Amino acid sequence: MENQNKILSLLDVDNSSSGVDSEKLFSLFMKVRRMTIEICEPLEIEDYVIQTDVFMSPPRWHIGHVTWFYDQLLKKFYKNYKSYKEDYSHYLNSYYQAFGQPFNKAKRGTVSRPTVKETLDYWNYINNEVASFFKTAEIKLNVLKNFLLAFNHEWQHQELLVYDIQHLLQNKYIPKEVKNPPRSNGSAIKKEMLKIPGGIFELGFDILKWKDQFAYDVEMPSHKVCLNDYYIDNTLVTNADFLQFIRDGAYGNYKYWLDEGWQWVKQNKINSPLYWEQDENGNWVKCDFKGRRFIENFPDEPVTNVSFFEADAYARWAGKRLPTEAEWEKAAGWDEDRGEKRLYPWGDDGPNEFNSNLLESKIWASCDIFAYEKGKSYYGCYGMIGEVWEWTSSEFVAYPGFKSGFAEYNDKWFTNQKVLRGGSFGTPKLLTRNTYRNFFKTHERWLISGFRCAKDA
Repeated sequence: MENQNKILSLLDVDNSSSGVDSEKLFSLFMKVRRMTIEICEPLEIEDYVIQTDVFMSPPRWHIGHVTWFYDQLLKKFYKNYKSYKEDYSHYLNSYYQAFGQPFNKAKRGTVSRPTVKETLDYWNYINNEVASFFKTAEIKLNVLKNFLLAFNHEWQHQELLVYDIQHLLQNKYIPKEVKNPPRSNGSAIKKEMLKIPGGIFELGFDILKWKDQFAYDVEMPSHKVCLNDYYIDNTLVTNADFLQFIRDGAYGNYKYWLDEGWQWVKQNKINSPLYWEQDENGNWVKCDFKGRRFIENFPDEPVTNVSFFEADAYARWAGKRLPTEAEWEKAAGWDEDRGEKRLYPWGDDGPNEFNSNLLESKIWASCDIFAYEKGKSYYGCYGMIGEVWEWTSSEFVAYPGFKSGFAEYNDKWFTNQKVLRGGSFGTPKLLTRNTYRNFFKTHERWLISGFRCAKDA
């Protein structure tokens, strides 16, 4: 089976030469671009410009920003490039200081220009210019590297679009296509904690082993860490599990919370995950892409949209803790029989409809925790790629020996962030892998986030 995540193989790149198959590169480019538009297609014109909170962005901005990213690459590499009639850098720049002072993120929804039409005209113009570039220029490896970064950058924003659209519309967004989740075989499987042996473990992306796979600089270098024996849940924490936490009054009990988390709970009157609410009869209801649903009707779906504070408090309440990212990665990727790491929990072949729930699955919700038997890890952990991003206890910091590969990118955020692993049902399948390090602040929960617990052996 061909590994569809081996991007360089898809493009017929010969590492000993300077050229790539430009037709295949453009085909991949257009596939990436169309997915962004497909996510936005169900929106009404008014939806494109609204910003519901300081941490999210209007859909129009996302479309414009990823387009602007390619605009900058054309300016850098395409000598025949004629810039678009207007320079949108001030508004569409996110945080890249090299391109000037960015627009205030919290106010992206306060301006009406560029209009939605102007943004889409810009999108079409840049696509046509990229087509001309790929047809007329020799695409060398340094150009390829930058465009692969741009593809991954757009995949990241596709997921952010999913988050922002949910925050904007909650249960009023009707996806263009929705597929049924796979049937679960959970009745024959039990939830349990699995013992993972300790020892020396190589944490991070192995650039020699997976040389034809894209990875971010923050996933490298691969380096040795020492782990003690530990236990980890074979499943994600579910809605039913979290309901017990709520009904036990844990949101009102300070002893389960970090001090900063307790202040956050009290100041913001937090009493449940984001998008949960109680109806007039006291029943818990969730508003999401599936509509307005009673929580008790889908008890075995992973709980979503919880902050690090909530995940950590639940783990304490349950007499457990959150795993470190090294513990998570070993449980997800180590194959004891082969004595080597897997790129995904199930092996080195890429995600598909039988092993994971990602954006291309088009399910638009997390699935039953035992839905993907073919997606479990060597040790027997379910749902470690897709479903929900999993909070770990680890700080997002540089690995020993880190060298920045992309100026002003992920390494700008090596402070006050926690690492999440795995991916979600909003993550494009070519974006994630066992070594991918996502990161968010401890109070954030607009992302599709959940967790599983661990404990010392």
